[in-house]
Amino acid sequence: MAPGLDGKRMRIGLAGVGRIGAFHARTLAALDFVDGLVLMDADPEAAAALAAEVGAGTAADAERLLDAGIDGLVIATPTPGHAALLRMGIARGVPTFCEKPVAATLAETIDLADLVAASDVPVHIGFQRRFDAGYQRAKRAVESGDLGFVHTIRANTHDQAPPHAAYIPTSGGIFRDCNVHDFDILRFVTGREVASVYATGGNKGADFFAAAGDVDTGAAVLTLDDGTLALVSSTRYNGGGHDVRMEVHGERGTVAVGLDHSLAMDSAEDGVDFPRGPRKWSFMERFLPAYRAELTAFADVARGVRPSPCTVRDALEAFRVAEACELSRAEHRPVALTEIKGL
Repeated sequence: MAPGLDGKRMRIGLAGVGRIGAFHARTLAALDFVDGLVLMDADPEAAAALAAEVGAGTAADAERLLDAGIDGLVIATPTPGHAALLRMGIARGVPTFCEKPVAATLAETIDLADLVAASDVPVHIGFQRRFDAGYQRAKRAVESGDLGFVHTIRANTHDQAPPHAAYIPTSGGIFRDCNVHDFDILRFVTGREVASVYATGGNKGADFFAAAGDVDTGAAVLTLDDGTLALVSSTRYNGGGHDVRMEVHGERGTVAVGLDHSLAMDSAEDGVDFPRGPRKWSFMERFLPAYRAELTAFADVARGVRPSPCTVRDALEAFRVAEACELSRAEHRPVALTEIKGL
């Protein structure tokens, strides 16, 4: 058992202090179960500045971070660093939380899924929507049968503004970067697998998307293994606010996630004052309670109190759907998931 796991409070190591890493550091520093926080980044000055802000220590590199007596490792580096750090955490026997994606390629994701399956080290992948109250209620509505049979699902991830141009060539493309969250939560809410996809995309914004072989707007029709249709969309340009929603349409009713007064659109109907705002402008603002809940859940995973609520196998299945969408977009044809390698 790692140090401190017999008690309630834990010492956490965090690799990566970029946008999501800094967000996680501030979240972890405010959680009651965190007894100490150690930060590491390729930019030591950035790590030191954030450590001073949140009252954390620092480590010069990953080896020293793992040597710092940590009870859990949180990986929030850029994607190319995920796989190596995850392997290090497993080799050291340290319970590990890793932001998506697990790795930059499908082949390495499969290798890591095999590695974790052969290990007893708990690994939790960061798909925070599983901890959002709305998505959890939608899941219960499906499982209870209150909706009757489900025939159509609409899911969207619409960013308020595009990321920096330098991010796009390393992002993996809009389906792997944005819609992979929709693909994971689709599996979570329905309990079904995706059987086939047909995807497309377009560019009307900045030139750097096309220059990287990417699109700034994507759309896909997914057919689930029980015949349910899912309509998925994404864009980097939703100037009215950050808009992440899901509609689950059933035989006897429909439920919607994200349909509240922060909705990033205006009604064209007379006399309608919905939504009244205020709107949300980033995924961190939209999912702050979910991020707190998932990191608290990771503490339970690290202690052995509960199994991982989002495994590397789950991450692999969402990645396979994203791979199928990218192949479909590139070749302008439907793609069956059987064409995409898995375990």
